[in-house]
Amino acid sequence: MGWKDYPQNIKVRLITSFFNRAVSSAVMPFMALFFAQEKNKVWAGTFLILTVVIGFIVNLIGGYISDRFPRKKVLMTTSCLSAVMFLLMTLSVFPDQKWIMLFAAAYIGFIVTSSLGRPAMHAIIMDSTTPENRKEVYTLDYWMVNLSMAIGAALGGLLYVSHQKELFILLTVTSISIPIAYGIWLRDEFSGFLEKKHANVFMDLFQNYKVALQDSAFVKVVIGGTFIFSAEFTLNSYIGIRLAETFDSFHIGNFEISGVRMLSMLNIQNMLMVVCFTFLINRITDRLNKKNALLIGLLLYGIGYVTVTSANTWYILLLFNIIATMGELIYSPIKEAEKANMIPSDKRGSYSAFANVSFSGADMLARSTIILGAFLVPVMMSVYMGVVIMIGAFFMYTGLFVRERVLEKVGKNEVATPVAK
Repeated sequence: MGWKDYPQNIKVRLITSFFNRAVSSAVMPFMALFFAQEKNKVWAGTFLILTVVIGFIVNLIGGYISDRFPRKKVLMTTSCLSAVMFLLMTLSVFPDQKWIMLFAAAYIGFIVTSSLGRPAMHAIIMDSTTPENRKEVYTLDYWMVNLSMAIGAALGGLLYVSHQKELFILLTVTSISIPIAYGIWLRDEFSGFLEKKHANVFMDLFQNYKVALQDSAFVKVVIGGTFIFSAEFTLNSYIGIRLAETFDSFHIGNFEISGVRMLSMLNIQNMLMVVCFTFLINRITDRLNKKNALLIGLLLYGIGYVTVTSANTWYILLLFNIIATMGELIYSPIKEAEKANMIPSDKRGSYSAFANVSFSGADMLARSTIILGAFLVPVMMSVYMGVVIMIGAFFMYTGLFVRERVLEKVGKNEVATPVAK
């Protein structure tokens, strides 16, 4: 299946997300630095934790909205409001004395509008694909996410300090063009919207998520994702701090590789490998049994991150980071496609929003390793990471594939049972 064969909505979703993510990831990683410089570290930390909580709650509401109302209308509204928020953020950085409270308010506004629209974005991929082509589309989406983030990181590194205003203008122009693109090219094809069952909207919202919570297989996949993603997120929390403190610097010519630079090298290596090898690995895994491929991917991912957690030699860090990334390239598209196949068509927004609990939970687990690392030596942290990944792999595998076996047995029993006359 080539690019020209993809449904129009998939093309629109992939292209707009690519540009949006490339520009926003040039700015968003610097928000902690921005607020810390303009206010102070305590204010910045408290404010950013608050935005994570707000984003999580609003994301759940967004899932409900995207199942109740036309996806195109939801995306048009939220992306227009996001563009307004970026415009306000841009205006507030122009005076010499930056209007920091306007910037903070607009930033919260952006978190709210983007979190409301995100489940609709995820639902569009599921609406426009079939179980047969879903893995291929998710592989392309995964590749484009990493490429856009690599471009964004490079843009931010080059422009944030010296051309901050120009960077915010670029972000505003991009965010204004996205709803225009939706208006012209996005088609509202989905019609099986969720009916409102309760007069009280909060009760209706709760009942909607109750169905996802009662889907034990899907809950297992979400729990598994939380544990597994936390290993990757630990790279920029515990592992980053450990390298900054204990890594023995070395020189390449006159260039010093310190712990902080080593962390940057690991992140760049991860992104470059994803960009270069995604489609090759996907071709290889297409020949393998999905269950075996998922287990091989998770095993490599686990071996890689368990070692990187405590390693302190540059070549061991780079080698096992390659192994971890290979594992991620194998398991991630399979997991995304299989997870999408589990979701009922009228609850795609809600299920997608509930699935995002994985990222919030993983972020919290990764942050907790900073505290845990103050009490445990690096080798014990590697043991802890191994246990976390094993728990995650167990939940993910049983959620995705053991369910199938149970259903198959039930199916066979039903056929085998003689009908009473």
